[in-house]
Amino acid sequence: MHTGGCHCGAIRYEVTGEAAHSALCHCSDCRRSAGAPMVGWALFPEGGVKVSGDPVRYRSSDHVERHFCGKCGTGLFYSSATVFPGMIDIQTATLDDQSAFPPTAHIQMAEAAPWMEGAHKLPKFDRFPEE
Repeated sequence: MHTGGCHCGAIRYEVTGEAAHSALCHCSDCRRSAGAPMVGWALFPEGGVKVSGDPVRYRSSDHVERHFCGKCGTGLFYSSATVFPGMIDIQTATLDDQSAFPPTAHIQMAEAAPWMEGAHKLPKFDRFPEE
C-alpha cells in the first residue's frame, strides 16, 4: 500500500497494487492545470484507490475530470471513462514516497514546452545557486 495527499492535508489517499503505467505527461492540459512544465502520473484501477476527504472535480475536456483539493489547490487525480475506463491516474508528486512509481516514459511530447529537449543539460544545484 502507498499513501499520499494534498499540500494542506485535507485530502489523503491510499493506493494498493502496481501501476499500469507511470509517465511524465507534457500535454498542454496537464501543464496548464498544474502550472508546471510536465506532470507525473501513475495509473491504477479505481477500486485500488481509497480517498479520505472530498476532492473538487473539474471537467477539463469532454471526457476528462481532474480532481484537486478545494482548500490548497493541489492536483491529485485524473479520470476518464473514455480514455482510461475503470482506472484513475494519480499525480505522482502527491505520493508520500517519491520512489514508489518512477516514470518509465515521457508522453505527449508533441505538446512539450519547446525548451524541454535541453532541460537535462541545465546546471544543477542541491539548493539555490550562490550569487
